[in-house]
Amino acid sequence: MTVQRKNLVVAQSGGPTCVINSSLRGVIEAAREFDSAGVVYGANHGIEGVLKEELLNLSAQPEEEIALLRYTPVAGSIGTCRYKLKSWQNEDFERVVVVFKAHNVGYFLYNGGNDSMDTANKIAQLAAKRGLELQAVGVPKTIDNDIGDSEFKLIDHTPGYASTAKYWTHMVQYANEENKGSCPADPVLVLQAMGRKIGFIPAAARFADPKREIPMLIYLAESQCSLEQLGDQVNDLLKQAGRCVVVVSEGFDVGDVGAVKDSFGHTNFGASKVTVAQTIVNYLNGVGLATKGAARCNAPGTDQRGSMGYASTVDLDEAYRLGQKAVELALTGQGGYMSTIIREPGFIYNVRYDKAPLADVANSERTFPKEWILPNGCDVSDEFLKYLKPLIGEDMLTLPMLNGRQRVARFEQVFAEKLLPEYVPQADRQNPPK
Repeated sequence: MTVQRKNLVVAQSGGPTCVINSSLRGVIEAAREFDSAGVVYGANHGIEGVLKEELLNLSAQPEEEIALLRYTPVAGSIGTCRYKLKSWQNEDFERVVVVFKAHNVGYFLYNGGNDSMDTANKIAQLAAKRGLELQAVGVPKTIDNDIGDSEFKLIDHTPGYASTAKYWTHMVQYANEENKGSCPADPVLVLQAMGRKIGFIPAAARFADPKREIPMLIYLAESQCSLEQLGDQVNDLLKQAGRCVVVVSEGFDVGDVGAVKDSFGHTNFGASKVTVAQTIVNYLNGVGLATKGAARCNAPGTDQRGSMGYASTVDLDEAYRLGQKAVELALTGQGGYMSTIIREPGFIYNVRYDKAPLADVANSERTFPKEWILPNGCDVSDEFLKYLKPLIGEDMLTLPMLNGRQRVARFEQVFAEKLLPEYVPQADRQNPPK
């Protein structure tokens, strides 16, 4: 019996991670195991690549380059985007259908966060409505760890988070050495961590010091604390220890910092005119410190989601398997789901790979458990550390090197032949509806 093959398109959206390419590798390699899978295409820069009919042939890439995806950070391989398909963009939805029909696409995998799952869900619904033979499946990805529910039943954690948490574990260790050495002149060092609305990233700073020996305060976006209270807590710690490391979420409320919105409507603190960390430093230096010297700050940028040397090997392995699981769902007719990872109960860390309806995870945002925030509002509990520890892993990743530089994946630019007229995505045209 001849199996009718359908092609597969994989796309990425939102902020990339250290392990996003590991999921991509999982998709490419898993598709080879199914007779019903034809060519695997990578949409160039997410859903925009679908709309513009820019489909990179991933099946034509050398196996060595595919294998190197494990060690290649962020999204330079096929690109990502922040283009969201909104309800008014009827022409965009129609264009997706036309492109998929033209290229015999029967499987669409979207790797991303909350908004990406919303896009995958809309395409799954469109396919069902139009009678299109298309299986749309989501692949989870976000360093914020905010996809799913706060009870961790839909998904325990998302690929990308553990590697960013490991980055912060090392950064806080280094920052402590800096602060310890320079505290006569700079007794307060404020570090700003990513996390617009949720505190999983700054909370990871505690893993650097589980015995609580560093004079450190941690403020999540959820911390119910004013700038004045923060100042009092800093000065109290200065009186005790003579120095202080402050880790604060970029979403910590310090008032207006001139925040910039991205096309998803999310606040982009990295593009703000004044950072949260600098606002805190200005305040502390303005009211005065309990010791001599001044406060200073450091606000890492996108390096905290793309520093491959700090990638968690556990994170890389799990991201790969979630890519595989997504392919299994799509190729066995289980469209409309996102591949998920569920932690099994018990002392020994073990997980299973499952699925969750896209409708349940689309635009979902879990919250950081209140019981994991200590009563003082400036630290997290040991229970959180138990949650995080197995995700970090024990070892450092060994990177492939060539002439003193890291060897990353480099794809040949082999694109599918364009069969349709040129198209400009609706949101890119002048004066789109609000």
